Amino acid sequence: MKKPLIIVESPTKARTIKKFLPARYIVKASVGHVRDLPKSTLGVDIEHDFEPRYLTIKGKGDVIKDLKGALKNASDVYLATDPDREGEAIAWHLSELLKLPNPKRIELHEITKEAALAALRSPHHIDRDRVNAQQARRILDRIVGYKISPLLWSKVRGGLSAGRVQSVAVKLIVEREREIERFVPQEYWSITAFLSPPNDAEAVLAAALLSRDGERIQVSDEAQATGILEDLGGARYVVDTVKRRETRRNAPAPFTTSTLQQEASKRLKLRVRRTMQLAQALYEGVDLGAEGTQGLITYMRTDSTRISDSAKEAAQQYIVRNFGPDYHSGRAHRVREGAQDAHEALRPTSVERTPEKLAKVLKRDELRLYTLIWERFVASQMSAAVFDQTTVDIAALPLNAQHRYTFRATGSVLKFAGFTKVYQEKEEEDGKAPARARTLPDVPEGATLDLHRLEPKQHFTEPPPRYTEASLVKALEENGIGRPSTYSTIVETIQARQYVTQAERRFYPTEIGVAVNDLLAEHFPDIVDLEFTASMEDRLDRVEEGDEDWVSVLKKFYGPFKAELEQAERILPKAQFKDEPTDELCPNCGRPMVIKSGRFGRFISCTGYPECKTTRPLIKDTGVKCPVDGGVIAERRSRKGRVFYGCVNYPKCDFVLWDRPLPQTCPVCGALLVQKTKRGGATEVECSADRTHNVDGIAAVS
Repeated sequence: MKKPLIIVESPTKARTIKKFLPARYIVKASVGHVRDLPKSTLGVDIEHDFEPRYLTIKGKGDVIKDLKGALKNASDVYLATDPDREGEAIAWHLSELLKLPNPKRIELHEITKEAALAALRSPHHIDRDRVNAQQARRILDRIVGYKISPLLWSKVRGGLSAGRVQSVAVKLIVEREREIERFVPQEYWSITAFLSPPNDAEAVLAAALLSRDGERIQVSDEAQATGILEDLGGARYVVDTVKRRETRRNAPAPFTTSTLQQEASKRLKLRVRRTMQLAQALYEGVDLGAEGTQGLITYMRTDSTRISDSAKEAAQQYIVRNFGPDYHSGRAHRVREGAQDAHEALRPTSVERTPEKLAKVLKRDELRLYTLIWERFVASQMSAAVFDQTTVDIAALPLNAQHRYTFRATGSVLKFAGFTKVYQEKEEEDGKAPARARTLPDVPEGATLDLHRLEPKQHFTEPPPRYTEASLVKALEENGIGRPSTYSTIVETIQARQYVTQAERRFYPTEIGVAVNDLLAEHFPDIVDLEFTASMEDRLDRVEEGDEDWVSVLKKFYGPFKAELEQAERILPKAQFKDEPTDELCPNCGRPMVIKSGRFGRFISCTGYPECKTTRPLIKDTGVKCPVDGGVIAERRSRKGRVFYGCVNYPKCDFVLWDRPLPQTCPVCGALLVQKTKRGGATEVECSADRTHNVDGIAAVS
């Protein structure tokens, strides 16, 4: 008897769906893409409307064989790949490769039994406009990469590559670094008066100097500050005005992909890639025991803040039941202009699955991220927080009466908690947090205050901060660069190509990154132009909506690009890099050693090359000692670029690990623990000697 066949990308998603659907359904996984452009050639016929040549991805033979075998006993085929451009393209490639005569496309915005059954009741055709949008993006990126990369090899360094969208991200980081280098700090001073009512010396009010003779005053140096302090000698301080008003702070919108990545970075210190790995796991399903395997959050690649009516109703019931009717607002959050509204905001599939209920089911980082998503969603449907804000202006009247100074103190008191019962907003990583709200002593207008002291303080303006992963994602989104499915890839790619590096969670451009950026900016200005890249994203969106032809998008891009490429090949000089000096001498010839950049990272080399070929790797210390001889375990790269970890005393000590060592040891046998990356990107802690040892409760490195 033939049965309906459902094909998804992920084996985890396949297992989840199989568990809650009726037994008559067969569920298989394609394990991602099954076809792609060839690796060794361009694979695009530019002369014939950019016709792509797709090949079966190497290593997918067994997967395809299994899918073809399942087709023999299939009554219907449902393609349930992810509900976005990439998922639509995978569905189309599956239908082409498997020669499916009438595939049925279904979309699962959440992996639950109800959502799956509803989708199976209303299948539709593959959206060719969405497929064409993905295909246009893939071909654009292929053309840029395969045409510019050889130029970089010959003019900059072998092994480099260019990316259409990633290059814009590198440009942002390079330009920020140059802003910092050009920045000249400006001195300024603040003057604070500490005052109190005559009958209550402990009720101190801190007021900052605001103005002189009604005009705001900027204190630029110590001499000016000293003059003001002298002027204020013996001054009387009188309360001029007291203003009280009620202020409201509205609840934040539920998460989009971008805002989740930003908040997870700021609050949980998770890297963007790690956040998406955890979100993928929560979306695809977790075994909840008696409740079965369920997807815990909606689809995690979205830029919409819209939520469904059923989710709103469930949130209302939860809020009213747990906090009272005054805490529910049901406010609709405005969807950002230009956002794709195909998917809901990122939210829990059931508001009743509180973080407390899942504490024993989820792993540490999964629980932390789920808690963040759950709290943000619930808060988004709650009432505004209400504050009583007070502003006190105090007149300082010097004895000489030549000037009248005004000091200002502000404070606020929480009057109604609203959404803050559930979710406390965190300041931007790159912004300065305002002074904590404080209660001011009750002082009437006209009251004279006693001065405790005047406190002058020197300050200097600060340069713009370097980007973090969170602030870079925010900048990309604000400039219309990339889409929810690409932010994580962009952040990872620019680091993998060694165009940027991170120190203390901040991005710094490398010498190679600066060189490549400057080359592209001079000879391929459109490639690194923010407005051009954003307009290309908009055109791809129009292709998806059926309003523009994908071939015409490529033609309009390729003409000017080809001319720029031909000119660059003619006039581009070879880049020259300065070696970084060290205080070491070569152990073989005594000449100075320098730090060089190579295809597989930075290394130390003798300046006598090629006569002296002494080199050694630049050690990247993991902070873990070798269990064999006590040497440092350092991060290294193989000739193929794969990261591994080995003792610095090689070849005397040949201790090596493929997984990142952790400072903790196995509680069972005392061997080193390692952070192991599983298929799909999830990370777990294991014993390096015996993976069966129980090491639960030890966290992986984010």
